[in-house]
Parts: sequence; C-alpha cells; structure tokens
Amino acid sequence: MAGNSKDSKILAYKDMINQLNKTISTQTELIQSLQKTLEADRLEKENLRQQIEYLTKKLFGTSSEKRKDIDGQLNLFDEAEQEADPTWEQELPDDITVPEHKRKARRTHADLFKNVPSCDEIISLPEEERNCPTCGTQMECIGKEFVRHEFRFTPAKGKVVNIYRETYKCPECAISEEHPDDQTFVKAPVQEALIPESYASESVVGWAMHQKYQNGLPLNRQEEDWKQLGVPLSRATLANWIIYCAENYLRHVYDYFHRQLRMRKYLMADETRVQVLNEPERNPETDSWMWLFRSGEDGLPPILLYHYTETRAKFHAASFLQGFSGYLETDGYQGYNNLPDIKRCSCWAHVRRYFTDAIPKGKEYDYSLPAVQGVQFCSKLFDCERYSKAKNHTAEQRKQFRLEKEKPILEAFWNWLDQQRPNKGTRLAKAVNYAQNRKDTLMTYLEDGHCSLSNNLSENAIRPFTVGRKNWLFCDTTKGAEASAIVYSLVESAKANGVEPFAYLQHVLVELPYLGKNQSHEELESFMPWAPYIQQEFGVKNSDAYVNTYLD
Repeated sequence: MAGNSKDSKILAYKDMINQLNKTISTQTELIQSLQKTLEADRLEKENLRQQIEYLTKKLFGTSSEKRKDIDGQLNLFDEAEQEADPTWEQELPDDITVPEHKRKARRTHADLFKNVPSCDEIISLPEEERNCPTCGTQMECIGKEFVRHEFRFTPAKGKVVNIYRETYKCPECAISEEHPDDQTFVKAPVQEALIPESYASESVVGWAMHQKYQNGLPLNRQEEDWKQLGVPLSRATLANWIIYCAENYLRHVYDYFHRQLRMRKYLMADETRVQVLNEPERNPETDSWMWLFRSGEDGLPPILLYHYTETRAKFHAASFLQGFSGYLETDGYQGYNNLPDIKRCSCWAHVRRYFTDAIPKGKEYDYSLPAVQGVQFCSKLFDCERYSKAKNHTAEQRKQFRLEKEKPILEAFWNWLDQQRPNKGTRLAKAVNYAQNRKDTLMTYLEDGHCSLSNNLSENAIRPFTVGRKNWLFCDTTKGAEASAIVYSLVESAKANGVEPFAYLQHVLVELPYLGKNQSHEELESFMPWAPYIQQEFGVKNSDAYVNTYLD
C-alpha cells in the first residue's frame, strides 16, 4: 500500500511538472511573440519617424544635395576606396580641385545696360529763372554735370493695322481699239491671314505663347492684361489661336526636331504629371503625362522635345523613340527597360538622393552611418566628373579617366552595398534596394565618354513645365496639351541654343506660312535655332543666361 501511495505521488508530481513545463513553454512563446510585436512596433515607429523627417525636409528644408565635409573627420568612404585601389591617393588627391577662378566683379551701369538704348536728358532752368539773382542780367549756360542714371520702361501698346492693297491697270490696254475689253489688272500680293477669318497677328500670338510658356503667365491673367490695353481678348480666343498656330505651323518645326533627335546617339528622358480636364472616356482627376526627351552631351546643338500622352505606359516611350539607337539616360522608372536598340543609363543623382533622404536629421556628418557613407561614395563620383570637365577631356579621354579613377570607386561601392543589412521598410533599405536593382544600368556610362553620370540636364529641362504648371494648373483639352508640348519644345530649344524665344516664335509664325504644308529639309533646317541666320538675328547677346540653365 505504501509503495502504491508513493508511486501515485510521483505520478502526480510528474503531471504537475509537465503542466508547469507546458505553462512555461506557452509563456515563453507569448513573451517571444510580444517581443516580436514590440520590435515590429519599434521598427514601425522608427519608419514613421523617418518618414516625418523626410516629409518635413521636403516641405521646409533645402532642396540641394550639396554638402561640405568637415576637416579632420574620419571619412569611412576613403577606407573602402583605398582597399579597392591602393594607388588612388597617389594618383588623384582626395580633395579634387578645379582650376582657380576669380570672383566676378560687380557690374557697372555701363555693363548692366550695354544692350539697352540710351539717351541724354538735359535739365534746364526755365526762361523766367535765368536772370541773375544779384543784378538781374540774363545768365548764360556754361556747362552741365552728371546727376544719375535712370532706367525707364514704356508699357506695351497695341494698334490696329488696316491692310489695303493697290490695284494696277495698264493704260495702253485701256485705250486699245483692238482689245477694248481686255484690260490688264494686277493686284499687289498679300499674305493670307495667320488664322482664317481672324484679326490675330504673328506678334500677338507669339506674345501669348511667350507669356504662358516662357514666363508662366496663365491665359486668364493675360486676358486681364489685354483688357488694360483696351482689347477684350478672352482666354478662350487666345487658347484657340495658340492651338491653331501650334498645329498648323509650329508642328512642322517640332516634327523636324523629332527626326533630328532620333538620329542622335545620346539622349536623356524624364516625365511628369499633367492634368487634362476633357479627355475622352477619362475622369478629369486622372493623371496624364508630359514626357521630356532631349539630346545628351554629344557636343551638337541641343534639342528638347516635350510629348503628351494619356498614360505612362512603356509603349509611349518606345513609340516616340522608334528609330533611335544609342544610349538613353533616365531616372529609375521601369518603363524605359528593354527598349529596342537602346542601352539604358541610370542616374547617379537619384542614387545619391535616396541615400541623402535616409540620413537622420542633424546626422549629415556622422560618418558611422551607412546613409552618410552612401552619399560619400556618390559624391566622390561627381567630384571625378567635375575634375574631368575642368580638364576639358574629350569623350575618349573621359572614358579612360572613368575606367582608371571611377571604376574602383564603383567596385568598392558595390562591395560595401552587399554588406548592408538595413531594416525592412526604412529609407536606407529603399536606398540600398534602389541601387542594387539598377546595378547594370548604373554601370553603363563607363562604356562611352559621351554618356552622362546623371540625368540632371533633363530634370532641369522639364522644370520650366513644372513651374508653369503651378500657375496654369491644368490643360482643358488634349489638343491644348499637345499644343503646349509643341510650344514648350520650341521655346526651350531656343533658350538652350542661346536664341531669344519671343523673337524666334514670331519669326517662325511670320515666315513658315509662306512655305505651305510641304516643306523641304533645307527649308526647315533654316528655321532651326542653331541655323546661322537665326543665331545672327535672334541670338541673345549674353546667351549664357539661357545656356547655363541646362549645364548646372
């Protein structure tokens, strides 16, 4: 009996122990689950904090990605760099310098207004005040002194021109006895109206285009300006004029641009949203797209083309670039992948931007942070590019320089990137994934010295459209969006070639209608902003103000 009692107690203790073990196991699993939940919450909180910092920086911070390294700080980038290429420090200094330049002297009045007509204004004493205050004798003018410079502006004025043409008749035929009824009449030739049954002129339409597409002045505000001049030009009338002239005249120049662009070997592309209210079978709130295709750094006259489409689908880019064979520099949009006969180059400025966005607030110079290290890698590449540009390297020299100096940096960067293990969902993870997913296209620029390291030229070229969009907000119709693409193309191509856009637009509207609808290659070539006549007549005397816009 005693033995059975002892055994039953042992069994009871074993059952109790098993229950306790199960309870402990359950509690352990619960603790682990709660720890995972807490860690997930912590990561989510950190991601949200980073997102708030990122959005705050986008709203209120500087848009520049430039930064100055602090002297004496440990640069972890250099350590990785030296491991990839021990001779780097000997061949090229860490602080790459470009040729020294002098600060521009402050411009004088003569320099500031050298291209503005001037005249002298003499301030004289009235006749009744020219008598000597002492003796009353009339005084004589003995000279003049300079007082100041003034810049004066005369507001624009409009005028109505009533066009007549003369009719001529032969006096001999009028008195001929043999042919009294066969009198000869000749009328002076006159060009057809720019727009049939309209009082529009080249200067008015060109000015409306200039105001909207260069100065960003919406048509409703232009309408108010015309009212102040006493002319009731409605925004609808102005829009119709622009659309008609763009489609019937400027389109020919645009198509010629397009043909010339596809013959180049180095192109750049970007795209941005545009809202079109009245698109067939689409809601007014649906986004449409404005594409920018431009020539690259090939040393030829720049060409900038805007192209409107309803969607951002890949086939739009493939259709527009049909016939082009060469290198295409773009951002990270996947719609440019696998285009026929095209080698894609991805933008290193976007890679740097992703790492810059991943840097916590106030930690820009904490070189222990992976995001800062990533920015360092990218900045070193841009330093090398500036050095090559300062040396005026040819395309072949730039290619060799890149292979010798930039390729080791790239190899070190990819090795460093493979070692990173950022938490999922963080901005650092997005930066790492962005670069890793585009490794092949980020290396393409090494193949040819004409290829660019970044897509900044096209981003600068599409900026006038995005700035204008903030003013006029949307396009009313698809025809209006297409007309905008055409006019923007002519305006920005003119600016990029150092040509004054308003004078160029007016010249095209005056001369192109004479040619009719079937223009020859030679005739259209004469309308290009790089044509000798266009450069001579309409070139901006200080064209750097335009050209440098696209070289930042």
